[in-house]
Amino acid sequence: MTKPLQSGLLTESNMALFTDYYELTMGKADFDSGNNAICTENYFVRFIPQGEYMIAAGLEQVIHYILNLRFTDADLKWLKESSDKSDPSERDKPMPDMSDDFLDYLRHFKFDGDVYAVPEGTPVFANEPLINVTGRSIDIQIFETYLLNMMNFQTLIATKTARIVHAARGRTCFDFGARRAHGRDAGVLAARASFIGGAAGTSLVIAGQYFSIPYVGTTAHKFIMDRPSELEAFRDYAKSFPHNTLLLIDTYDTIQGAKNACIVGKEMKTRGAHLRGVRLDSGDLLALSKAVREIFDEAGLHDVQIFASNDLDEFQIDKLLAAGAPIDGFGVGTRLATGANFNPLTGEGGPSALPGVYKHVERIDGEQVTVTMKLSEDRGKSTLPSRKQLHRLYDPDGNYVKDVISLWDENLHNSEPLLVPVILQGRLVYSLPDMAAMQAKARSELARLPKPYKGLTGAEEYPVVLSPGLKDLLEELTQKRQAEHGE
Repeated sequence: MTKPLQSGLLTESNMALFTDYYELTMGKADFDSGNNAICTENYFVRFIPQGEYMIAAGLEQVIHYILNLRFTDADLKWLKESSDKSDPSERDKPMPDMSDDFLDYLRHFKFDGDVYAVPEGTPVFANEPLINVTGRSIDIQIFETYLLNMMNFQTLIATKTARIVHAARGRTCFDFGARRAHGRDAGVLAARASFIGGAAGTSLVIAGQYFSIPYVGTTAHKFIMDRPSELEAFRDYAKSFPHNTLLLIDTYDTIQGAKNACIVGKEMKTRGAHLRGVRLDSGDLLALSKAVREIFDEAGLHDVQIFASNDLDEFQIDKLLAAGAPIDGFGVGTRLATGANFNPLTGEGGPSALPGVYKHVERIDGEQVTVTMKLSEDRGKSTLPSRKQLHRLYDPDGNYVKDVISLWDENLHNSEPLLVPVILQGRLVYSLPDMAAMQAKARSELARLPKPYKGLTGAEEYPVVLSPGLKDLLEELTQKRQAEHGE
């Protein structure tokens, strides 16, 4: 009997098992020892791979997961049977990792805690608290894998897109990255995150349907090659899309392609239609865009726009426009949808992933509150103690001045607290914005971030400081830990 086909996609019914196994093994150990106090976990990003700022994205999917997480009977049956033999070296020995009592706890799982978070579209910086999750220890650690997956990826893509849009200097940018994204879910979520970051739309149709964002498309080279001539292909497309015609002109010879597009553009005018633009997908985009612009202007087709694609990113777009390329819009694929941490102009780069983490910061046993922190010789691995709030300070014109990380109940004057209530006692209290509102927020907030912090390279470090109360607590705990270890 052949194995049944599998789509490879998550569904509403199997999300609960999107968690690393150690979340469940820790949970069972806590359950067995009666250690299930109220705790707070904090999400933050250790450092930013490129640039100085990030655009927060992914919160809506995290909220959906937390509120809808349920372990089905099928999940629990599989966990019971498979965990007995989860270690290949122990396949001949019973290993009842997941006891019936603990599985019954999971069967009745329903989050009844609190979540505070920075809204999507907010510019944020390294080591700032972006999400606080408070609830029973076993419950909130189950969220870790999914929360990190959603927030790290979508924040990475929204940030990459914001940098691309910044480099484009007002030109339109589109997400073309689904075919190069790291999986199907990644393609859809990249389209979502890119829109928050400033993309005008996506080529991925399902993202348009699912998230109500604009979707766009032109033709592939196949459409041109499948006809006797390029001119005939252009005419066929123009007849099908008389008011949204954008022609791909580099299949054979870009200059001749531009001339053929001029012929079609003039024919369309006589029919009351309009050639919207042409797309360049190969070659020297600077030289070709200048030559193509000249051809259209000489033909009196001044309103025909030039769009460019071809493995672009913020560095190449910036270089093209700085050199005077008359390009009106860009389609960015691979390096957007993968959040590529690579500068093709210098060869410098690193991992294309956001190092966001979810760390235990506080424990409450009745009236006893214990704050926790991690110390490490690697300073990048150390954490700040306690549940925290993030405050932003502005100048009289409303521009960013600095951020302050404070203790949760610490009052700071003349500042805006950025972590807002999202879920309280297991109930959604946050009014979810639509996609256009999230994009508008990112755009307006980035306009308030001073220029020195937005450079594609060599950006200044944005000031993020600790409040007096948090400084004192950090020093007290550090000295205590050092004394305990005889340092």
